[in-house]
Amino acid sequence: MRYFEKISFEQFKKDVKDDVGLYNNYLLPKRATKNSVGYDFFAINDIIIKPNEIIKIPTGYKANFNSDEGLFLIMRSGLGFKYNLRLTNQVGVIESDYYNNETNEGHMWVSIQNEGAKEVVISKDKAYCQGIFIKYLITDDDNATDIRRGGLGSTDRRDEK
Repeated sequence: MRYFEKISFEQFKKDVKDDVGLYNNYLLPKRATKNSVGYDFFAINDIIIKPNEIIKIPTGYKANFNSDEGLFLIMRSGLGFKYNLRLTNQVGVIESDYYNNETNEGHMWVSIQNEGAKEVVISKDKAYCQGIFIKYLITDDDNATDIRRGGLGSTDRRDEK
């Protein structure tokens, strides 16, 4: 089973804003057409990105999906092509065990850089990136057994107990 949901209001207050109206009214990801590959992520607030600026955007989302799948986050093609916006990590990779992790509930963030010459405004409720679910394979001799111990970057903490 795979689905997107909002982070809790408590996490929203920490990461975004203590505003229940805003929390109750922001949009969950959805596909634009029946043949769309990705689920559009929508801006919670207006986003303004100046040339050469990098901003970190809280999505307000977490995603639950199967253990043999990944969620890949990529910039919407039009924003990259027209305005030279890009994700700073090029492609965000979310593993299934990121969901409801102990550090941040699985709240996904996006970091965008404006490499263009003009300021770009992404209005509230406009799509700025998309998430694509992808099934992946492992090698026959794979023996990974460790578990996630936190949020962003926590798979580097394998040896910490």
